Amino acid sequence: MLKQRILTAIVALAILTLVVFALPPVVARIAIAAVFVIGAWEWGGFLYRTGRLGQLVYVTFVAALMAATWVNAGDPVWLDTLLRVGLVWWMLALVWLLFFPTPIPVSINWICGALVLVPAWAAVDHLYTQYPSKPLFFCLFIVWATDIGAYFVGKRFGRVKLAPAISPGKTWEGVLGGLAAVALLVTAASSIMGWELTVLIPFCLAVAMLSIIGDLTVSMFKRAAGVKDSGSLFPGHGGVLDRIDSVAAASPLYVYALAWTGLS
Repeated sequence: MLKQRILTAIVALAILTLVVFALPPVVARIAIAAVFVIGAWEWGGFLYRTGRLGQLVYVTFVAALMAATWVNAGDPVWLDTLLRVGLVWWMLALVWLLFFPTPIPVSINWICGALVLVPAWAAVDHLYTQYPSKPLFFCLFIVWATDIGAYFVGKRFGRVKLAPAISPGKTWEGVLGGLAAVALLVTAASSIMGWELTVLIPFCLAVAMLSIIGDLTVSMFKRAAGVKDSGSLFPGHGGVLDRIDSVAAASPLYVYALAWTGLS
């Protein structure tokens, strides 16, 4: 299983690199948007387990919101509002995690899926179009370092459960391992990026902690829907949502933090 996960991750990284560096910008933006549209399809599966029509309707709903964001991509007020909505959502999601299990009405589930996907896509699209490639990949590396550190440390030393009702395998030791991995990444990358380490570490740790909230939040909705993985597109990893849940939470804060700290 671990070898399969590593191989899948390598292939996914190679495809992402090809998209970012080899494709024309418009095509690359469409490809990135398509990932989030697939995520909407999978979220629709949480809502409608027995029919594809409901998933198609939900995809249309999320795609329409993404299209409106695309049209208004040059409007800083639109982006600012969307990112603020995303950040407020993830703070509310953190509180929600503390009270799970709770019933999730379909109408609320509809809204939550859009709150997970649309601000995140806007953030990633903004990173791709407005910055060099390094900030975009560094955001992803923060998320991946958190995930990898949490996986290995949690597997070896994990004892205290983080959220047993949502994701029984996650532990507080894993969280600390993920944050330690990010601290090591930041230390190694600070000279390359030309950023101040004293600014970079708290910035990246905040992004890492929010990525963990994203992972747990999507796991909460999967648990409520009675599914283990959102899909099977990535062998050993599950579906698209299983891969972008952490990025979805981390990216809006990351975009704001670039501006707040002047690290852009």
